[in-house]
Amino acid sequence: MDKLYDVTALGEMLIDFTMNGQSEQGNNLFEACPGGAPCNVLAMLNKLGRKTAFIGKVGEDQFGRLLKSTIEDLGIEAKGLILDKEIPTTLAFVHTFPDGDREFSFYRKPGADMMLTEDDVDFEIIRQSKVFHFGTLSMTDEPVKSATKKALKAAKEAGCLITFDPNLRPPLWRSLDEAKEQMEYGFQYCDVLKISDNEIQFISGKEDYDEGIHYLQEKYQIPLIFLTMGKDGSRAYYKDICVERKGFTVKAIETTGAGDTFCGCAINGVLSHGIDNLTEDILGDILTYANGGAALITMKKGAIRSMPNPEDITKLLEG
Repeated sequence: MDKLYDVTALGEMLIDFTMNGQSEQGNNLFEACPGGAPCNVLAMLNKLGRKTAFIGKVGEDQFGRLLKSTIEDLGIEAKGLILDKEIPTTLAFVHTFPDGDREFSFYRKPGADMMLTEDDVDFEIIRQSKVFHFGTLSMTDEPVKSATKKALKAAKEAGCLITFDPNLRPPLWRSLDEAKEQMEYGFQYCDVLKISDNEIQFISGKEDYDEGIHYLQEKYQIPLIFLTMGKDGSRAYYKDICVERKGFTVKAIETTGAGDTFCGCAINGVLSHGIDNLTEDILGDILTYANGGAALITMKKGAIRSMPNPEDITKLLEG
């Protein structure tokens, strides 16, 4: 049966307020950038010509309406996006350091994205998808935690390829033990895992990345793992193959969305080649392309509206 969507993602959608200079009075100016990791991934996939859909909840407020119109403009199917009349849209203020790295202040006690219930989920969208993508931020609180787990079960039953990016944000968890528990829940179900260098150290307790990944492979039998290492590039682990590709040197202004851009490019690569017969060369090409995409987005602010064009990635690769 032909599926209607290439990728459906479930999770948080929010506004990232990023620093954008100062006013004449010397006050910090913030730019309201549509964001949220699962939707950032879809935005990149859309740029690559994939048909995508989003499931989640935002507030019925100016920010929620902005988010809805943003994804509709991009061509992401928004019928799975619910507007909550009671709870406001989640906000995140991004404080950027001189090296482009950042920390977040979240306004989410509660935020609308936490209020997605099992009954809100459009399971038909999931059944009509080749890939189901999720993270852990939709597992920090109820009712969205139960909704995520039920959606994951439906995706498994429908034969979707499951892709998972833990996207660890310590301030949003009551405890790091709970964060670990939900990451481990995701590992049990995923076919493709995208994990960052600090996340693999956190979850495995091992300093060495290869040892950490080996621990995950042994324990959870995850078929394909992508490890991102910031400006140092990335690795892919598949069966007994490990492939590494260097990152690209660019003038980064902030790193918001870099991991999600990488993730979107990597999922696109897996959709193109399938997961069953990947080779070192194919994995190397997927990594190089995803590294290029991730490098380009660090030169802009925000995520959903800043995803790089495929021709710009190609130009960087050929450069």
